[in-house]
Amino acid sequence: MKKNWKKILLGGLVLSMSMVVLAGCGSKSSSSSSSSSNTQNIKLWVDTEHIAAIKGQVKKFEKANPKVHVTIKAGSSADALKDVSKDPDKAADVFMMPHDQVGQMADAGLLYPVSKKYSNSIKKNDVKSAVDGVTWKGKVYGFPYGIESQVLYYNKAKLSAEDVKSWDTLTSKGKLGTNFAEAGANYIFTPLFMSNGDVLYGKNGETVKGTNFNNEKGIQVLSWIAKQKDNSGVVQTNAAALSNLQSGKTDAFLSGPWSKNDVKKALGKNMAVAPYPTVNFGSGDVQMKAFLGVKVYGVNQQTKSPVASMKLAKYLTNEATQKVEFEKNGVVPSNAKAQDLQVVKDDETAKSVMTMSASDHSVVMPKVPQITDLWPQMDSVINDTYKGKIKSSDYQKKLDKVVSVASKKSN
Repeated sequence: MKKNWKKILLGGLVLSMSMVVLAGCGSKSSSSSSSSSNTQNIKLWVDTEHIAAIKGQVKKFEKANPKVHVTIKAGSSADALKDVSKDPDKAADVFMMPHDQVGQMADAGLLYPVSKKYSNSIKKNDVKSAVDGVTWKGKVYGFPYGIESQVLYYNKAKLSAEDVKSWDTLTSKGKLGTNFAEAGANYIFTPLFMSNGDVLYGKNGETVKGTNFNNEKGIQVLSWIAKQKDNSGVVQTNAAALSNLQSGKTDAFLSGPWSKNDVKKALGKNMAVAPYPTVNFGSGDVQMKAFLGVKVYGVNQQTKSPVASMKLAKYLTNEATQKVEFEKNGVVPSNAKAQDLQVVKDDETAKSVMTMSASDHSVVMPKVPQITDLWPQMDSVINDTYKGKIKSSDYQKKLDKVVSVASKKSN
């Protein structure tokens, strides 16, 4: 999901997606249709790195549903909105997507609303944050198959589990490599405002005029960010985060499950993982929050086989498939029973992500389209505050601008 968000955060530059048909996996038909034998042909778009895990599950689905034939094509979930919009009739019937595109795609008529039967199943079987991620204006529009958020990776030879429970002890006893000064700081540190009690697009993330960063709590956050420039335990780092961790220049850094294998290579047996620490903005310790992302399968509104497509999406997000995705790709399950599997609970990164998925540790990334205009504003404010380019007397004015941009209605 971070990759998906980075495309938005860095100015909306999106790579075009090339579709590569996988030989020997399903029908060669390029669209959903019913043949003379009444076989329903379903096209499925899956991220390349997930194909190995999904192929086996699709074969099991086809065996259980002999009248449904699935063609898997390699694609990019990050580009779901763009690619489905090009020609919905020719797009996949079922496709991977990030939850933060649900709002735009639902409003554009690109997503098939999930039936009551499957909506009830999702609400019953998935964790609340995942349900929130696929819900838009009171309706469920997707099938969640995983969750992700940033966590704290650290060198346990340098820091103890107790040391990393608060920002103050973490940065007084060790060095944290993180990014306050460059593009992408918005993704990491915008949730600081919610940590201090403010809201982004309202409590449900859907209220266009619901952002209130321009208050005393918001000013406290900027004041805290400014102080980190002189905190010797904070090392400004971005692209060099992993190499700095490996060399010992830093002892910890904030990232998500996508960094797990790289951190393991850098730290080996000294790798440890924890939820975010607490932070003190001036009124006592509060839990530092992160953005939460939900991995989703969407069903094309234009599919000619909605029942079969939803049945496939449900199968690809059930407990068994989520277990396979975890074991092969490290995707932290959204299904509550899958989260309770011993193999998941024994994984430090998964355990920390699951803790972070609770509402007191994270905020589900809002799905409103206006958020794309907010990112450049947040980068500017966070970067310049950290660098000392904004006077404290101008914090209010800068936050007023942030709220103004966030609250503009989309065209």
